[in-house]
Amino acid sequence: MIATKLDITNAAKIQKDGLTALKNALGITATIKFLEQFDQGGTGDYTAEKYMGDDLEPTDDEIRRMFGC
Repeated sequence: MIATKLDITNAAKIQKDGLTALKNALGITATIKFLEQFDQGGTGDYTAEKYMGDDLEPTDDEIRRMFGC
């Protein structure tokens, strides 16, 4: 049986340790190129997509509920 204690107390430490491991294994330039593969580069049009859909304007009843009327 293989038993290894993993210290996964928080996500920030895991991220830091992972980036350090990548940097040590690949070097700075290759680490950046590796990480860029997961960046979608800001594809899409957030502003246009944000307003797509039905009933974007609140109804009178919704406005009254927001203000406790």
